Amino acid sequence: MPLPTPSPSKPTASKADKEVLFKGVTCALIGLVILLAPHVARSNSVRDLMSQAALVGWFALVLGIAFVAQYGMRRARAGRRPR
Repeated sequence: MPLPTPSPSKPTASKADKEVLFKGVTCALIGLVILLAPHVARSNSVRDLMSQAALVGWFALVLGIAFVAQYGMRRARAGRRPR
């Protein structure tokens, strides 16, 4: 009995690509939480503390966006490879 031939499928993201996407989304969410926290905090002390961490929030947001962009570039490059 012959073995079934695998059907051609779309290129899937490798484990490294998925990790880059996970890191990007996580960093971006952390950055957004840090940046939005002063606007939703009820306590003045928490509001002041989170306002002082704005630089960290921007860094995390930009880093997350960079990771997501790197993931997108990897996926675009993988999609253009000749088969």
